[in-house]
Amino acid sequence: AGMNGTAVENFVCVIFTVSFMNCTWHVGRTSSRDTQYFLYWKTSRKEDYTGCQNYIKDNYGRHIGCRFQNVTIKNKRAYFLVNGSRDGQNIHNCISNYIIVEKLTPPLNVTVNCTEACYCCEIRWQPPRTSHVTIRSCFKYELVIENK
Repeated sequence: AGMNGTAVENFVCVIFTVSFMNCTWHVGRTSSRDTQYFLYWKTSRKEDYTGCQNYIKDNYGRHIGCRFQNVTIKNKRAYFLVNGSRDGQNIHNCISNYIIVEKLTPPLNVTVNCTEACYCCEIRWQPPRTSHVTIRSCFKYELVIENK
């Protein structure tokens, strides 16, 4: 609930380096400079919500994002809640429209073995570490080979 136009918009979370997550949002269209938001999240309905400890702020000091460490998202599910206040009135958003993107690390243990006899090379690697993808066939790779 809360006053119309105060709900956060464009809520997006990006996971990077396997266990770090940044969530950002735009303040509500009618939010004033004294509106403040507080983010809570959990990965299952049975858990308690965990509050943000490291906020990203705009020029007015309003929270517009959060940096999380040691993130694990099981079953590709997460539940987000944004509470806040403006002029003494509460703002309460259960975020149902959100995007979680993962920026992958490069493949691991890349090795190249070339033989002059056949003018060929064998290139091997292991999939990158991820926060939740465990099926190797989910990955597609592109090689760029430059002659030097």
